[in-house]
Order: sequence, then C-alpha cells, then structure tokens
Amino acid sequence: MARLSNILLSTLALVGAHASSSVLDLVPDNFDTVIIKSGKPALVEFFAPWCGHCKSLAPVYEELAQNFGFASDRLVIGKVDADEHKELGRKFGVQGFPTLKWFDGKSETPEAYDRGRDLESLSGFITEKTGIKPKAKKAAPSAVEIFNDQTFKEHIGGDKDILVAFTAPWCGHCKSLAPIWETVAEDFAAEAHVVIAKVDAEAENSKSTAQDQGVKSYPTIKYFPRGSTTPESYEGGRSEKDILEFVNEKAGTHRMAGGGLNAKAGIIPSLDAIVGKMSAGGSLALISEEATKTAGALKDKYAEYYVKVFEKLGKRQGYAQKELARLEGLIRKKGLAPAKLDDLVSRSNILRTFTSQAEGKEEL
Repeated sequence: MARLSNILLSTLALVGAHASSSVLDLVPDNFDTVIIKSGKPALVEFFAPWCGHCKSLAPVYEELAQNFGFASDRLVIGKVDADEHKELGRKFGVQGFPTLKWFDGKSETPEAYDRGRDLESLSGFITEKTGIKPKAKKAAPSAVEIFNDQTFKEHIGGDKDILVAFTAPWCGHCKSLAPIWETVAEDFAAEAHVVIAKVDAEAENSKSTAQDQGVKSYPTIKYFPRGSTTPESYEGGRSEKDILEFVNEKAGTHRMAGGGLNAKAGIIPSLDAIVGKMSAGGSLALISEEATKTAGALKDKYAEYYVKVFEKLGKRQGYAQKELARLEGLIRKKGLAPAKLDDLVSRSNILRTFTSQAEGKEEL
C-alpha cells in the first residue's frame, strides 16, 4: 500500500500546480479591511464552486482582473466563495450565483451590477465608474479555427472530429463563451484530428452555413464526427471541464484542463484485461504470448509498448517499477516538446497498470 500511495502522490504532483489568480480571494477576515476600509473602489463576485454560471464567468473574470492589474493600487477586483462564507453573502443580500456588486470605497452599501457578464461589459462598467481603462495583453494567435461558407464545406465530413460554435457578435452569451472556447481549443492543440471551430452566423460569408444548419439562437454548438456531415447538437454545460469531457468521449481523446493527458491516455482495455491476469498468478510467458497475439491485431502504437513491457518483465522482474520512476523523472523536467510529454505520460499510464498488478500479486 505504501508503494501505491507514493505512486498516487507522484501522479498528482505531475499534474502541475494551478497558476495564481489575479482575482483577490475575499474572506470574512480580510473583507472589511480590503473592501470597506481601504478607500479603493471594488468589484466583488459572490460565487459558489458548484454553480455552472460561475464556472462560465471564471475565465472572463480572471481576464478582467489581469487587464486591470496595473491599477491594483486604485482598484480591487475580488471574489467571495459565498457557499463557504455564507455570512458575507447574507450581509450583502446575495440570493443567487454569481452575484456581482460594486463597492465605491466610501460606503458599506454596494451597488448591484446588472449588466452583461462578458469582458466588454464588465470593463466598460469599471471604466465608467473609475475612469481607469483596461490594458489588455497582446492577444496570442487563436487556436480556434474560423469557418466561413467555403471552409466549412471543406472541413466537415473529412478526417477530423470538429466541434463548432455558431455565434453572433452582439450575443452576450457568445462573448462569455469566447475565452472558454479559446481555452478548449488550446487544450486540444496537440490533437491533430480534433478541431475547435467557430462560425459567425451573421457574417455575409458564413450566414448561409448557419441557415443550412438550422441555427436559430446563439451560441449553438454542434459536433461533427470525422467522416460525417450529420451533426450532434451539444446540450451540455459551457465550462471548460464540460466541453473537454464531451469531446474526449466523442473523439476518443484524453485531454485535461491545461492540455495535458489524463490517466486513461495510452491505455488499451483489451490489453489491460490481459495484464490483470498477472495478479491471479498465471504464467507470465503464457500471458505475454496472449498479449502479443492481441496486440498484433490492433492498430495502436501503444499496443506494441504493452508487448515490450511484457518482454522486459520476462528478463527483469522489477522492470515496470524502475521504468515508471525513470519516466516520472523525465516528466518533471521542463521544456519537453508537447508530443514527447504526451508519449511519456501515455507510457507511464501503461506502466502503472503493470505495477498495480504486481502489487496485487504480492498482497495475494
């Protein structure tokens, strides 16, 4: 069990630390000092971790805080987990999530924010109240592909799985979705057969496509499997996690938030089942022979890796544990090319299957 615990801890460490937020976390101990007594105006979001609308707002609110970060000596952009700190929510009349309130730095009575939850609306409100204009960082090239009537026809039905958002420039929900859509596209950037795309449903060069697809409201999201022009409507949540899970399920990918691979990457169920026979005390040579035959019928490069591990175990019993430790050490190093990192994670996942079976055999 100790060895298994160490493996789990190592896995968690490899996932990586969360980047620090530009949004100030507010709790009962610092709220009055930072918001009421500081003399600085503040925009405060009261949220709950389980709230879908809060999750959708999170990347927009983070970008808002980053764009006004240069003025932190004159302005506060903060958030309160009002599910955990219910007393703060009750104190300021919070009845739903997310609730945004503006504190002018002079009064304890805030003003309710009742405009759009897109970056443009939020930024305009703060500028109107303070005269401070945001300073947005220079945008990196977008990972989202923009389709028009011509390019839509060229891509749909081809060899790629495509998720398309049909949007309109004036649509507030589309504006809220935009940074999440960009993040999801970045998460799948290393997947050559997955495309995250967008269609401006009201642009002259793409409105015909929107009409053909029966788009009547915005945003409308449709998934087109590779080789098919028949879409599946996406009706799930609009958080990064929700969209990632949907695409992973449909496209057979294993991406996590941030673009890394999850614990299922590289795993082949039929070969995993064969590895599982090791814990029952079967002959390694016979199990290895079965794995070789099964792998031969599969068109998957990691099927060959299963066979390689079996061959190594036949010569050296502790191979899987030592090789896993070596790969985890490489993963912890910075500067690896994305493709190399993906390969190391996939092989580590496979090795972890072997090590868990070895531990199970020892316990028996």
